[in-house]
Amino acid sequence: MPENTDGIRRKPMGKPTLDRFDRRILGALVEDAGLSYAALGVKAGLSAPAVHERVKRLRQAGVICGTHARLDAEAIGKPLLAFVHVEAAGWGKGERMLALKRFPEVEEMHSVAGDTGLILKVRTRSTHALEALLAQIYAIPGVAGTRSYIALSSYLERPVQAEFTEDWPFLHPNRA
Repeated sequence: MPENTDGIRRKPMGKPTLDRFDRRILGALVEDAGLSYAALGVKAGLSAPAVHERVKRLRQAGVICGTHARLDAEAIGKPLLAFVHVEAAGWGKGERMLALKRFPEVEEMHSVAGDTGLILKVRTRSTHALEALLAQIYAIPGVAGTRSYIALSSYLERPVQAEFTEDWPFLHPNRA
């Protein structure tokens, strides 16, 4: 009779060392997560089965955390992008801060060093909607103030990139 191992914790896998093929695959997936293994293979210089095995390994290791659709903010009715600095008195990274996750307008939330404790990236339909969201943020116990910065134009928005600047060949013309 097989032994029940449901309650046994598996040893976590360490993050794999990423080679140039992995980084090419990841870069292509960031651009279009719907690419076939054959198309990824062309971009990475590998066969489709080799790409499939690498993607499977990268998923298992947690390097690929999911597949997401990038939405057009204006098309879904949230054209106003703002960054909100939240100042809090006497609160940490507990339930109060996590309460901000309940607002669908909050896209990102970062605990930071400096003159503010938390930075939010938010998208709303208008300045009036931003004002209503700020009122909700102020209602959270411990929030002492906010500073909002409305983006007039966005020149670059992208997810995490797999490449490193120091690896770019055009920065090192004498490197083989």
